[in-house]
Amino acid sequence: MRVAAERGLEAVSLRHVAAEAGVSAGMVQHYFRTKDEMMVFALDVVRERGQVRVSRAVAELGENPEPRALLRTVISAILPRDEESRGDAKVGLAFLAYTAVRPEAAESLRKDVEEMIRYVQTLVPVPGGAEGLLAMMEGLGLYVIGGYYSLDQALKVLDAHLDLLFNAGP
Repeated sequence: MRVAAERGLEAVSLRHVAAEAGVSAGMVQHYFRTKDEMMVFALDVVRERGQVRVSRAVAELGENPEPRALLRTVISAILPRDEESRGDAKVGLAFLAYTAVRPEAAESLRKDVEEMIRYVQTLVPVPGGAEGLLAMMEGLGLYVIGGYYSLDQALKVLDAHLDLLFNAGP
């Protein structure tokens, strides 16, 4: 994950990962036969860390939070806010680019996106708003990891968009 986050996906190889971990390439091959297996593993770790961040943030809202507050909490927990989540976002972005040319590797990511869309659709009062909100979330994440926006700027944009969605009404 460090190799992908720090040097990009093109640097991910059994040899480079072994060097980063301080072990032999054979040791890495014992766990991962291919680059695809390493990338899927890394994405699974990113997914699990993200779920923990989101679960903790949502738990702080208490029982039955309002949909707008719930969405803001979930999305703000997904945005890169510290070194770990920034690294995770870079790995996720690398995997997304990787799957653009290897669609067979994208199946788990595709399922995650479909599940997230269905969930957000239950909370957003505007038709099509869930898909737009999630696309905006991805863009804000890219802007934050690219240094174009600070986290505070991204959250202001998120709040403005949520205000539009929730003030528009059904």
